[in-house]
Amino acid sequence: MEQIKNYVNGRWVDSKSGETFRSINPANRDEVIGIVPKSDRGDVDQAVRAAREAYEDWRLTPAPRRGEILFRAAEILLRNKESLGKLETREMGKILSEGLGDVQEAIDMGYYMAGEGRRLSGETIPSELPNKDMKSIRVPVGVFGLITPWNFPIAIPGWKVFPALVCGNTVVFKPSSDTPVCATRLVEALAEAGLPKGVLNLIHGPGGEVGEYLVSHPGVDAVSFTGSFDTGKRLEGICGTIHRIIVAEMGGKNAIIVMDDANLDLAVEGAIWGGFGTTGQRCTAASRIVVHKKVYREFVERFRKAASRLQLGDGLQRETDVGPVINESQFNKILKYIEIGKKEGAKLVLGGKVYQKGNCSKGYFIEPTIFSAVTPEMRIAQEEIFGPVVSVIKAEDLGDAIRIVNGTPYGLSSAIYTQDINSSATAERDLETGIVYINASTIGAEIQLPFGGIKHSGYGRKEAGGRGGALDTYSRWKVIYRDFSGRLQKAQIDK
Repeated sequence: MEQIKNYVNGRWVDSKSGETFRSINPANRDEVIGIVPKSDRGDVDQAVRAAREAYEDWRLTPAPRRGEILFRAAEILLRNKESLGKLETREMGKILSEGLGDVQEAIDMGYYMAGEGRRLSGETIPSELPNKDMKSIRVPVGVFGLITPWNFPIAIPGWKVFPALVCGNTVVFKPSSDTPVCATRLVEALAEAGLPKGVLNLIHGPGGEVGEYLVSHPGVDAVSFTGSFDTGKRLEGICGTIHRIIVAEMGGKNAIIVMDDANLDLAVEGAIWGGFGTTGQRCTAASRIVVHKKVYREFVERFRKAASRLQLGDGLQRETDVGPVINESQFNKILKYIEIGKKEGAKLVLGGKVYQKGNCSKGYFIEPTIFSAVTPEMRIAQEEIFGPVVSVIKAEDLGDAIRIVNGTPYGLSSAIYTQDINSSATAERDLETGIVYINASTIGAEIQLPFGGIKHSGYGRKEAGGRGGALDTYSRWKVIYRDFSGRLQKAQIDK
């Protein structure tokens, strides 16, 4: 158990109230991972003031120098990858291999954005007038408020913090209260790498008070949020009324299409990974499998058999395939949705119960759950459950499958398994999601391309990637015209 602190203006400090809360291991409720400061508005004021004061010097720091600090931070994360992965498993619950992958994603983003410190490229465009040149350049936005979720407690903060800093912004970072120790380790790496005081500030505390106040704070210029649609929608409303930039990456009701010509062994593997990887607690989780009627029965049986072999337990144990869900609230929500599915008339093929065998008796474990005979309009096929619950839906043909996939308010990730190049081309054109996979599951995005969805899954610009993604999110364009003709020239008119 560790005593965690806020990080404000280069110093580790307690909250002004002196109040604390506990971060616990969801696989074992008796294990306390950290005692964490419960911040309030006064702490946010202090952090925003520090970020505002640091902004002028940081934005004028040459971008290559900013990138060098990020590179050193990535090196520190790499050296500590094993211990950080184990911390993620203890604090968030995901199995160790996934925890290590989460840390690696932050490392990758650190290296990638460190390199951008020597690019951050704009454009130089020829003018239509003589003795005149013009260009566009990237400039920082200002102070960013960053709010992150618990399911990727190092990777997603890395997605946001690294590009925000390399673009010359300063940051106030509010992580999930379920994974504050992981967030602290990321900030420690950046502090150790030599980040100047006030450039990155960390505030722990409840989203309803601390998070919303940060979003609306007059000293904040822009916001990046990852979390649920309901919270994101509320924050969008706050920012809309005060004309503030917000990027919101929210939920998903992602689907895999399995066509009658698909490699069923591969499709089942993809459905297992998409549905039950991270215990279904990914915004890109494959919570719907839309299967062609000709192979529906065979797929359901293969899927059931494969899922029945998954081992639940503490993610630090080598044999564990599926860990716990994050907390009691989410635990109860998932169980409620399982009951909703039964009442709606879906057929429970596997699971559906609390799992308390062996070392799981003190954790939030739910069996991998599969429903068949699901119709597209059922709540379990429309609403984000965010747990190990998968609905299998029958489709008549490709067109019907695409209509089913598109028939939800969400549009983050989708996939199709088929051997027909024409079917895959149609799917990648017509699927209404920000990400489309072909013969792969709905999870597995790489950091060098933009990440985000449409409809209720995303609002504003994208995370990750370079142009069209994080660089466009964390910088703004400035256009410069220089006339060295020595006379007044009027574009379009003089032409």
